[in-house]
Parts: sequence; structure tokens; C-alpha cells
Amino acid sequence: MLVTLKEILALAEEKNCAIGAFNTPNLENLNAVLRTAERLNLPVIISHAELHEPASPLRIIGPVMVDAAKRAKVPVCVHLDHCETFSYMEEALEMGFTGIMYDGSALSYEENVENTRRAVAMSRKYGASVEAEIGQLAAREGGEGENAAGPVYTDPDLALKFCRETGIDALAPSFGTAHGVYKSKPVLDLERVKTIADMTGLPLVMHGGSGVSEDEYRRAIKNGIRKVNYYTYMSKAGVKAVQKMLAEQDVTFYHDLALAAEYAMEEDVEKAMRVFAE
Repeated sequence: MLVTLKEILALAEEKNCAIGAFNTPNLENLNAVLRTAERLNLPVIISHAELHEPASPLRIIGPVMVDAAKRAKVPVCVHLDHCETFSYMEEALEMGFTGIMYDGSALSYEENVENTRRAVAMSRKYGASVEAEIGQLAAREGGEGENAAGPVYTDPDLALKFCRETGIDALAPSFGTAHGVYKSKPVLDLERVKTIADMTGLPLVMHGGSGVSEDEYRRAIKNGIRKVNYYTYMSKAGVKAVQKMLAEQDVTFYHDLALAAEYAMEEDVEKAMRVFAE
């Protein structure tokens, strides 16, 4: 069942839990995530990001994601993650994506507000919801380009101002997480999360969700996180399954490797979903 980002986050708010948002740049990812969500009877967000374009063009995978969401037995939001290009955003909206994350975090505050307003106006025409980011994680999407100074923690007062000026549906603050694989243990400011959630009244989003401890997930969710972006460790589980299979047997068919990766990712997704839904 296809639903908007705003609708699915309302379910999370009602149950005081978080919804997993999993990147699904190929069929193996998509199958693993949706099969797990249906088995656990949990709502889920499937995401595509611009950085996946070389491996999986939006024009190919996007319609597949939307169709799969419509056929699913649980609520599914089809989300465009970390979009910086308006033409790309409109392409996704035309396909039926129901959530958009506009990423202007690398811009000045004024430019971020201006562009986010434009993203909100565009998305509203299609009935889609908008997430935006204020502050900046320690590494850009994809896990590259780590800032030597670490994350720029979001100022709660600025977050409130940003939400009021843009009309967004969900906010991704920076509170110590990073995209990709953590090079050192993250220092999460979870009290900042609670302060921002209380001040803005909006559902908050955790980017860089892979690699965070179960206890930190629980505390973050208690403090207002309603969406957790998760991909790296799921993907790593698939890679390990393929490596193991190649080491143990002479593999003839690629689809056998793909299935091994899919089943391993499904196990990892289930562990994450269960923690988010507690």
C-alpha cells in the first residue's frame, strides 16, 4: 500500500517508534526489505538517492519501486533521498514517489531555506511530503569526504526557525551520526534530539543509521527520532554472503550470488526493523 512520508511518520508517532528507511538501488535490496516488512507486518520506507544513479538509474528502478509499494501488504513510502537537483526531484515525483528529502545542508542557511521552500511547493503539487536537513553530518552521503572537524551539530533555535520558514514535514538534524562506515565511535548528542523534537513538533530523522548501537537507537527513538536511514550494514551483509559463497564453492550462475546476498540482507534488515519498532 503506497502512502506518503507524512502518513507513515504519523504511524511512527502514534506508536512511539521509528520507521526504517532502506535504500533499494536494485531488486535484491528491494526484495529483502519488502519481504521482511511484510513478514513482520511493519510499515517501511524504500529509498533511492541520486548517488545510486550510475548503478541504478531512477528511470529504471523508480517505477519498479512504486509498483512494488502499491502491491505491498503493508504501508510503504517511496522516498527520494538526498536530492539536490530539482529536475531529478520532479522526475521522481512524476513517477509517483511520495516522499522527498531535499538536501541543502551544504548551502548557506538562506539558500537552504529558499531551495527547501521550492522543494515543498513542487512536492505539494504531487501530494508528496518533504524532509530537509539542517546541520551537516561528519561525512557526505556515500560515506565519503569526512569533515576533519566532525559533525556540525544542529542549533535547536535555528532548526525551529528553519521549520517555520520552509513548511517541511520532517527534519533531519545533525547530532553526531555519519554516513557510511564509522571510523571511530560516534558521539551522539541525544538530548539535542529531544530539544529539537520538543521545539519543532516535527518527526525527526536519523541519517547515518548503520553502525549505531541498539541502546542508542532506543534512546534516540524515545527522544523523537521517527525515521532511521539504514543501508551500509545491510549492503555489507550482502557482500559477506557473496564472498562466503565464492570461497566455499564453484559458482556458475550470477543469480545464485544475488540470492545469497538477498537472503543475508533480509536477515540484517529484520534485526534493524525489530529494534526500530520496539
